[in-house]
This record gives sequence, structure tokens and C-alpha cells, in this order.
Amino acid sequence: MNKQDLIGKVAEITGMAKGDSEKAVNAVFDQITEQLKARSEVRLVGFGTFKTSVRKASQGRNPRTNEVIQIPQSTRPKFTAGKGLKEAVNHGG
Repeated sequence: MNKQDLIGKVAEITGMAKGDSEKAVNAVFDQITEQLKARSEVRLVGFGTFKTSVRKASQGRNPRTNEVIQIPQSTRPKFTAGKGLKEAVNHGG
């Protein structure tokens, strides 16, 4: 399923116009993104938690030249599935 499929399914289930469904889906994604940019987390009880994690700076090697390179610190989005989602996936709930 891609984003357009999701928008279509939301429209079908809710009875919303497809354009309104697209606005709603985009608003949800935008708000999750804004909260992660602010280093906040988004907890959706029963579904999961979106948060960020910081990967510390480190050294690595270029596999072609074996040269040591510096890998800068980075912040990454992270999703942890909630109990309800895990159970639904594992038991067809």
C-alpha cells in the first residue's frame, strides 16, 4: 500500500471526499514530522510511539580505500510498535 492507496482507503472507510481524506492523512503525517523535528514524541496508545534517537559521531572506514572517515552525529526517526499493533499483526486481531 502506498500513500495514495491509504488516502483512498481512508476516504472509502470514512465516507470523506478523497480530497478531504488527503488533507487529513497529510495533516497527520505533518504533525508527526513536526513533533519529531522538535525532538518530542508522539504516543498513539495501542498503535505505537514515534520518537527520535541520536546516533553518536563515530569513525568508519571507506571499504574501497580502507581510509578512516568521520561519521557525524545524526538524529533519526524511530517507531516502536504498541501492544495492540503487535497483537493484531501476530494474531490477525
